[in-house]
Amino acid sequence: MDILDGSPPCSTFSLSGNREKDWGKEKVFREGQTAQVLDTLFFDFIALAKALQPKVVIAENVKGLLMGNAIDYARRIYKDFEDAGYYCQHFLLDASKMGVPQMRNRVFFVCIRHDLGVNFLKVSDLFNVEPHISMDFNEPGICYGEFADYMGKPYGKRMKEMFDNRTHGDIDMSNAYRKLTGKRGFFNQCYLYEDKICNTLTAHADSTIPFNKPVYLSKSEVCNASTFPQDYDFCGFSPHYICGMSVPPVMMAQVSTRVYEQWLSNL
Repeated sequence: MDILDGSPPCSTFSLSGNREKDWGKEKVFREGQTAQVLDTLFFDFIALAKALQPKVVIAENVKGLLMGNAIDYARRIYKDFEDAGYYCQHFLLDASKMGVPQMRNRVFFVCIRHDLGVNFLKVSDLFNVEPHISMDFNEPGICYGEFADYMGKPYGKRMKEMFDNRTHGDIDMSNAYRKLTGKRGFFNQCYLYEDKICNTLTAHADSTIPFNKPVYLSKSEVCNASTFPQDYDFCGFSPHYICGMSVPPVMMAQVSTRVYEQWLSNL
């Protein structure tokens, strides 16, 4: 096996979630899997890599894994990959610089088996024990206006009221909500402008909404922002949910192409 790729569920490390409050607790997904402790699944994935011994292992997670107390998990990931027989290094990548029309930061752990990694160690690398691989990307940004169609589902009455009281330059609906009620709220309904790159899509349809029209993002827009095929079969689930929980395919393709070009093709 050349490559083992995986994205162990990461919601317990997300900056938008409960983080430490959920560590060690069982959770379930909408897809119907058995309840399980999500923050230990990364180590089950490493155990699988140890058993299969592929040439290269790629594992993705949210950037929250590198922040706060979660850094202890990252340290254990390094240790477990070393024990499994791999050189490990991580890269914090932004999808918007990789040909994806969405600002989405993700951590990629890119590992190569010890017996193969020695072929890519430079003299200056010997003390760092990291086989050289470049993960620098600088693709031109793709703004929302390049694929906007405004064909999404219209708002309900409450959201429409917020929309009608928006002001150009608003980041989200919170200003309109404060204007109408004098209270704080609606911070999670972020506006998307045609001359801006789409912010990170989440599993919730109202997390990213067009500024120009009172509609949610359409299926086509969600697929474009996430680089999913337009005819992708979401098996009855919401495109917002699946794309919001997934690594953009083009982002993964960019990483795997670098691995092939710089490592696998030279073995």
